[in-house]
Amino acid sequence: MPALPRPQRRRVLLITLLLGLVLFAWQLGSTGLVDETPPLFAASARAMADTGDWLIPRVNGLPRYDKPPLVYWLMGLVYALPGQEQWNPLGTWAARFPSALAAIGVMLALAQTLLRWPQPLAPSGRPEGQGQEPASGPRPGVTALTAALAFGLSPLMLAWGRTAVSDSLFSGLVALTLLLCWQAYADPVRPWWRPWPVLGLAVLAKGPVAVVLVALTLLLFGWLQADLVGLWRRLRPLRGLVLTALVALPWYLLALHSEGRPFWDSFFGYHNLQRFTEVVNRHLQPWWFFLPVLLVASLPVSPLLLVGLARAIGPLRRRSWCPTVPLPPAASLGRFAACWLLAVLLFFTAAATKLPSYWLPATPAAALLIALAAQAGWADATGRPWERWAWGLSLALAALLGVAFLLAPLWLPLIRDPEMPGLAEELQASPLVPLVAGCWLLAALLGWLWRRHRSPLRLLMLQLPLAVFVPAGLVPLWSVGDRLRGEPVRRMAAAVQRQGRPGEPVAMVGILKPSLLYYARRVVIYQGVGALGPVNLADRLRREHRDGQVPSTPEQQPTLLMVIDHTTARAPVWQNLGPTVIARAGVYRLWRLDRRRLEASADRLRLQGLSPDWDRPRPERY
Repeated sequence: MPALPRPQRRRVLLITLLLGLVLFAWQLGSTGLVDETPPLFAASARAMADTGDWLIPRVNGLPRYDKPPLVYWLMGLVYALPGQEQWNPLGTWAARFPSALAAIGVMLALAQTLLRWPQPLAPSGRPEGQGQEPASGPRPGVTALTAALAFGLSPLMLAWGRTAVSDSLFSGLVALTLLLCWQAYADPVRPWWRPWPVLGLAVLAKGPVAVVLVALTLLLFGWLQADLVGLWRRLRPLRGLVLTALVALPWYLLALHSEGRPFWDSFFGYHNLQRFTEVVNRHLQPWWFFLPVLLVASLPVSPLLLVGLARAIGPLRRRSWCPTVPLPPAASLGRFAACWLLAVLLFFTAAATKLPSYWLPATPAAALLIALAAQAGWADATGRPWERWAWGLSLALAALLGVAFLLAPLWLPLIRDPEMPGLAEELQASPLVPLVAGCWLLAALLGWLWRRHRSPLRLLMLQLPLAVFVPAGLVPLWSVGDRLRGEPVRRMAAAVQRQGRPGEPVAMVGILKPSLLYYARRVVIYQGVGALGPVNLADRLRREHRDGQVPSTPEQQPTLLMVIDHTTARAPVWQNLGPTVIARAGVYRLWRLDRRRLEASADRLRLQGLSPDWDRPRPERY
């Protein structure tokens, strides 16, 4: 099927860009950093801009080896711009910029791919070239928009596309690599080399897992297409991996030369190999964990994803090394997306550590499958019943979610978050929850009214109210949560800046919030709940050395600032320390402690047989 004329493609891409800005850039910097991981990324990136050391990320006086530097570099470049206090007062615009940029970029890449290579509509259950002329998919511009929105409206993307971590950037670069691979396979005129430098950037975003995901996708696709040789010839992977190495390898070599064994053990040993082979940070999940994640990540149109996946793979055959009938390269985007999704599913199902964010690299593939399923027009006379049922079930899910929000007064009182007291009462008094319900119910209604249209327009009608839901409902709800949960920590940080004396150490005990170190711009000693708390804290003040934190005795530095939550403050080991309370905010208190009293408490605990253990190796220390 020929591509749309260039002026039409530009119009669709402009609409896609505007939708992406609404979903991911609207009010991007209006709320603070969400604990606990984003502040570590943001503080590391800001430190790069402040110190000029762009090689190794550092946070809270320690090197941070968990991720390669690309996301820190992008954040740091924005932090290096002047006038931060005026346009980026909370620091979040700069920190969230790479995630939002990647999400919008994937929306544009998906739309551009479907505009440049519209996918023909094969008869259900029969691939093209099997005795019938394929019917052209109607309105390729609408199909492109629905694919972009299916990606942008994924609940996972709405969360991680506005969060200051590396997951969105990594997923976006993997998506761009795979789309460029398919384009080079589908169109012999396309340059073969374009995917490989982008893959190098993906390796700089999160590590060698990018190469594994791309390789597994290409192997699955080449097998289903019975065209591994043709795919190899078009993509030239050996030469391509040389380009990937030229982009990614220099930083790894420089980091290894600079940091030595600690970098090797932490980045490759813990954050890559150990996360795959062992459960870390108690992220133990059953083997089927990603099956419900697959469904939740595409709500409310998850049934369309399943239909699209089945259609894209096609009817299976026995007694053949190739289980499906090969498709023409330019008509194989759906099958390629199916292999992409299955590659992510298989790889992370095999991993011992499982997190919902690991599904993000599959969300662009899911979006393609949803849009192509919508394009198929299952309400026509040739459609199979289960295809029509999938659309009906999608509408039912949208309506069900709308009704659930309407019934919020029944379940909101069940929310009991000690860090956000009063959340349920505030939401019950707010018009935001009914507004959210209205968006979901309107989506279901428009989808039902347009159910008989033979085009992806019906899916677009379902998606548009959900796009309105983001700026009208989701972002304001996020702001409520930030005001209740994040603002008290920022007020504590401001109090630390005002009340802190030169050289006076700062600690946080109980609920641990890395945003404190980001907003206070001070090294913070974090100590969790437990009887060992005073013992560890006293010992760390005497012995632990970090950049910005010098060990000292009570005689050299007689006082300590401590941020503590009210629940931890009632624990026996923290009572009777005689603190001076100098600030309060939410559930937190800012104490000034006499270190001699802290030492005396620690000595009593040592006599009970407790000894410090803070210096044992901990890969996730900050």
